[in-house]
Amino acid sequence: MEIVNVRLRQQPDLYTLRIEEGRFAAIERQPGSVAAAQGQRDGQGRLACAPLVEPHIHLDAAFTAGEPAWNQSGTLFEGIERWSERRPMLSNEDVRQRALRTMELLVGRGVQHIRTHADTTDPDLVALRALCELRDELKDYIDLQVVAFPQEGLLSSPGGLERMEQALEIGADVVGGIPHFEFTQELGNASMKKVIELAIRYDRLVDVHCDEIDDPNSRFLEVLASEALFNGLGGRVTASHTTAMHSYDNAYCSKLFRLLKQSGINFISCPTESLHLQGRFDNYPKRRGLTRVKELNAAGINVCFGEDSIFDPWYSLGNGSLLRTLDFGLHICHMMGYQDFSRALDLITDNSARTLNIHDRYGIAVGKPGNFILLDGEDDYSVLRRQGEVLLSVRGGKVIMEREPSRLLTPAYLPGAE
Repeated sequence: MEIVNVRLRQQPDLYTLRIEEGRFAAIERQPGSVAAAQGQRDGQGRLACAPLVEPHIHLDAAFTAGEPAWNQSGTLFEGIERWSERRPMLSNEDVRQRALRTMELLVGRGVQHIRTHADTTDPDLVALRALCELRDELKDYIDLQVVAFPQEGLLSSPGGLERMEQALEIGADVVGGIPHFEFTQELGNASMKKVIELAIRYDRLVDVHCDEIDDPNSRFLEVLASEALFNGLGGRVTASHTTAMHSYDNAYCSKLFRLLKQSGINFISCPTESLHLQGRFDNYPKRRGLTRVKELNAAGINVCFGEDSIFDPWYSLGNGSLLRTLDFGLHICHMMGYQDFSRALDLITDNSARTLNIHDRYGIAVGKPGNFILLDGEDDYSVLRRQGEVLLSVRGGKVIMEREPSRLLTPAYLPGAE
């Protein structure tokens, strides 16, 4: 495959990309716009970008909102209750069909890499088994990582630890946790140590729902980061949400950031969902309830954005668009300066790839897998401002998604209208 007249991120010139045997064989700067020869595609000056990465979603719960009841309070904890009512209805086919429907949305929006959480509270691990099967079946089309996620606690839920080990033996890629939902602080701390222990024993990554609460006293992040540092796991560990950080005082955060920087762990923020779920117990002023994305980024700590949910008990919207998530996130986190805009796509591409630990085989570079998307814009800023469509998604040199750009007909009342 060969495509001409594309732009690359942070580069002013036009380029030709050539993919052979599934990998980038050449990336050549052009002197200017050229006519596409037979067999070539014409990028028409649009932005070629590494594929989008969805680092945090719950495929097992997607499209279950209102089944059997709606989350009326909008809180995280009622969402867990509503999901506990839906969980007994799971079957292999149920999970597969909803997961496929969700992945179709994501692929249509330029995503080629997904990390999904699968609830291990279910004694039969129905969802986890189904998602591991899909991961293996769809590997030529999409990269899927499965997190063994103990929704109701690793140590507080009866049999939670045994089911976690079973999930890892079945083939889950990542060890999950939820320390703020454990019954006590002691159990929450112990669960973080156990998660790291399991990751070392089974040679897996770690991704913990950590401090997803407004409580300023929820400080399990320091335990997770310390254990990652002491055991040398660093970039193999991720803290998702960490919304309590929004409620920490600055003196504590100053101390905490020193540890976070040394530990090398990653962070995922889910802006739309956190804004929806957090601050529910506030009157006014109401907290936004996001982690300190801007400050983490400025400190050189890896942080990225995920969508989290699509029409499930926690969030009843969502359409698979990470560009929508990015737009919300930059607004909510006060990252609205030109420098923020000029590197905005990092938060849903490169930073996410580092979080998933796939950065060594990710990106547009000679020798790497021939995966890229074509965005309707010239650079990060224009794509963000216009919410530019993903027009083309290429994997290993083969087109897996393509759409025509939308075109606005000139309104009849404007000059030049026919």
